[in-house]
Amino acid sequence: MLLATDLDGTFLGGTADQKEQLYSLIDQHNVTLVFVTGRGVANIYPLFTDNAVPRPAYIIADVGATVVYGNSFEPVEEVQSVIKSNWPGSSEVLHHFKDIEWLQYQPVPQQRRCSFFLKDQAKLPLVKQMAEEIHCDVIYSAGKFLDVLPKGVNKGSTLTSLLNHLQVDRKAVLVAGDTLNDLAMYHCGLNSVAVGDSEHGLIKATTGMQHVYHAEAAGAGGILEAISHFRMLPAISEPSVNFS
Repeated sequence: MLLATDLDGTFLGGTADQKEQLYSLIDQHNVTLVFVTGRGVANIYPLFTDNAVPRPAYIIADVGATVVYGNSFEPVEEVQSVIKSNWPGSSEVLHHFKDIEWLQYQPVPQQRRCSFFLKDQAKLPLVKQMAEEIHCDVIYSAGKFLDVLPKGVNKGSTLTSLLNHLQVDRKAVLVAGDTLNDLAMYHCGLNSVAVGDSEHGLIKATTGMQHVYHAEAAGAGGILEAISHFRMLPAISEPSVNFS
C-alpha cells in the first residue's frame, strides 16, 4: 500500500490515539508513505524531531512544485526537472503582480511557486487571468491561501508523475486530504478520502466521485476509516478498530 497524504489537518490531525494507531499500522505493514503538502521543504524538517511521526519515502512539497526523497531531501530529478523547466522564476512572478495591492505575499519557505494571501475571492478570476499571461496556474484554498505555480503543476500532477516513475499499482494507493489545494489529487481517479472537518469546497467538489470516501473522523481517524472502507489492509477491517 502507498499512502499519499496531506499533512496539516490530515496526517497530523485527529486525536493522539488515532495518530498512534495510524502510524503503527504504517510501520507494521511497511506502507510506502508520501507526504503531499503545501509546506515548503524547510517547514517539514521540524516534524522529524518527533520520533513518533513516520519518515516518508517521498515528499511532494510546495503544493506540487517540489518532489524529494524522504531520507535525503534530494530532488527526484526525473519528476522535478520537468516542473523546473516550466517555472518562469519567482522574480518574474513577483514583478508581474507587484502593483496588485490586495494580493499580499507570504514570506514562507517556497520553491518554484509564489504564495500570497487573497481575502476577496471575487478577485480570483483576475489573478488567474494575470497568471495565464506568464504561463502559470493558480490554486486557491481555505478562503485566503493563493499559490501561483508552473502551468499544469499541482499536487495531483506531481503525484501522478511520481507514481508513473515508481511504476506503482494504482489499486494499492490511497490519497488523503482536507482542503481545496488537495482537489487535484482526487481527479487522479485513485481511492481517496476527504477526512472529517474538510473544507466545505472540497466536500462539494468531490461529492458524486465514486472513488472518494467522505470520512466522519478528522485527520488520522479519517484515514483509518478510509483504509477500512477500501479494505486496503486486512488488520484494519477488524471490528475492534476504533476510529473515534
